Amino acid sequence: MATLIECKLCPRHCRIGDGQRGNCRVRSNIDGKLFTLVYGKPCAIHIDPIEKKPFYHVLPATSSFSIATAGCNLHCKYCQNWQISQNPPEQTENVDLSPQAAVDAAIKNRCRSIAYTYSDPVIFYEYAVDISRLAKSKGILNVHRTAGYIEKEPLEELCAVTDAINVDFKGITEDFYRGMSEATLAPVLDAMKTIRKWGVWLELTNLVVPTWNDREEDIKNLCRWIVDNLGAQVPLHFSRFWPMHQLKNLPPTPVATLERAYEIARKEGLHFCYIGNIPDHSANNTYCPNDGKVLVRRIGFTVLENNIVGGKCKFCNTAIPGIWS
Repeated sequence: MATLIECKLCPRHCRIGDGQRGNCRVRSNIDGKLFTLVYGKPCAIHIDPIEKKPFYHVLPATSSFSIATAGCNLHCKYCQNWQISQNPPEQTENVDLSPQAAVDAAIKNRCRSIAYTYSDPVIFYEYAVDISRLAKSKGILNVHRTAGYIEKEPLEELCAVTDAINVDFKGITEDFYRGMSEATLAPVLDAMKTIRKWGVWLELTNLVVPTWNDREEDIKNLCRWIVDNLGAQVPLHFSRFWPMHQLKNLPPTPVATLERAYEIARKEGLHFCYIGNIPDHSANNTYCPNDGKVLVRRIGFTVLENNIVGGKCKFCNTAIPGIWS
């Protein structure tokens, strides 16, 4: 008789038959036991500036050892890394990299953090947790870029060994999540609350897609939800959409749309707002919420000036939330 296994890692709760895989393509029922097929087998390894994740309030101008495996538990029509996220591990070029080897490589390359990114680290969860435990023991930060589509129990285990998480807060409506990513909104909202409860540093990214999630009312509601549920000091990055994957028919996000989103976020009370994917925009900079002076000046992922000293604005001594040392 076939044995069905229910995977409880993410809200999909896939019921997986013998020899079959879950929705993410990387978790398999083998002889009645659930296995991950990507443990220790990343298909992407890079050394990136921490700003690329993006994290703007975590160790500016430092390098992050960045890794990913094949697979994802979301299926976003605009995914920029779809070649790895929407394929099984048999269709990507993988290397053998144990958790210890990953930490050793981060140290060798003078990286202050290890980033779990590109595809969603939820699907290489066990691998990420094991690396994180080793990294933490060596004083290396663990940072995640994720859609936050994960159940509470594994998320809490992850939070215990994680320093910072950037959640792709894709939109504020159920219709958007179902239509764009084949996912649901409520688990993501719950995940962001859990991350804040655990005291993990949280930043958010909202990719603004023309005709999909660019209505001013939706942006206003998204910002209000952040202020009411996570706090006004959580940084929000509005990112410019570029045509790719299954949405090549749409134009890039107009700069004016992003600037309007930025204005709405500030009006709703968010202290730290950014515009991403436009390297020379002034909204790439971090400004002091008290005196308005530039704290961190950036062009793209390059830091030109840093006026945060001891976690405070050097001009007015206002404490700036984040991880600065």
